[in-house]
Amino acid sequence: MKKYKGLISVVLGAALVAALALAGCASNNASSNAGSSSGDQGAESTHEAVTLQIFAANSLSKAMEEEEALYTQTHEWVTFADTQYKSSGELNELLEGGATADILISASKSKMDAAEQAGYIDASTRFDMFKNDLVMVTSESNTEITSCTLEDIAAGKYKIGVGDESVPAGNYACQSLSTVGCYTEPDGSTGKDASGTGGEFSGALAADGMVSLQTSVGNVCKLAQSGDVDIAFVYTSDVYRFGGVKVVGTVPSDTHKNIIYPAAITSMASNSAEAQAFLDWCVSDADALEIWQKWGFELAA
Repeated sequence: MKKYKGLISVVLGAALVAALALAGCASNNASSNAGSSSGDQGAESTHEAVTLQIFAANSLSKAMEEEEALYTQTHEWVTFADTQYKSSGELNELLEGGATADILISASKSKMDAAEQAGYIDASTRFDMFKNDLVMVTSESNTEITSCTLEDIAAGKYKIGVGDESVPAGNYACQSLSTVGCYTEPDGSTGKDASGTGGEFSGALAADGMVSLQTSVGNVCKLAQSGDVDIAFVYTSDVYRFGGVKVVGTVPSDTHKNIIYPAAITSMASNSAEAQAFLDWCVSDADALEIWQKWGFELAA
């Protein structure tokens, strides 16, 4: 009997040692996991909070608002200041006046060229971001106009709305109108060779009341919505952005310069790395690309 009691004591002792060993491992694993979790939190905290200021062409407003909201869901350390949406010429004027931004997205290569020449952007970061089409629209409720061509405009059939010289969409429209004798530049250049600035409306459009100039493509679109003009020259993306209008004609691409939206980090950016990360995400993330496409923008590359 004593022999069996001794054996039982040995077995129970071994079991107790094993139990204590397992408890120790569990404790070590818990400590290790806690340390790992703490490390992860520490990694997240390495991102310093930043605020990005974007200057963007008017036509990007609806899409960009969605992009910014989506980006901050996965980049919680980033916030966006009150993004400035204006004509590309006005954005340059803001920078000239001393305003600061991290990112500039223009609707015109020439306006971005001007920003580069003035030293407002870091030229090494510049790239072509989007492309767009110029279309002719009328009020959605207009049943009388179902199609329109540049030749119809030249014949004086319709009153039109066009962006002024600060609005790239207006520049492109004037380039196209020059090919049908409705816009004359001082040097006589037409189409893609024209600037769409510094000239005068001619032919049928020279008559009073035939052309309404506006300071933004949004205001041009509103003229068509309200019926104040018969035809407005806007981007395809503006049809998605504003609604209330229908496309009755696409302006031939060979009558105007290519419609490109260049983007760049500004030379005064205080958050260059985060600004570049956002632009990279905009042109590579699947969900981001879906938003751009929904609003009528197509990547240039």
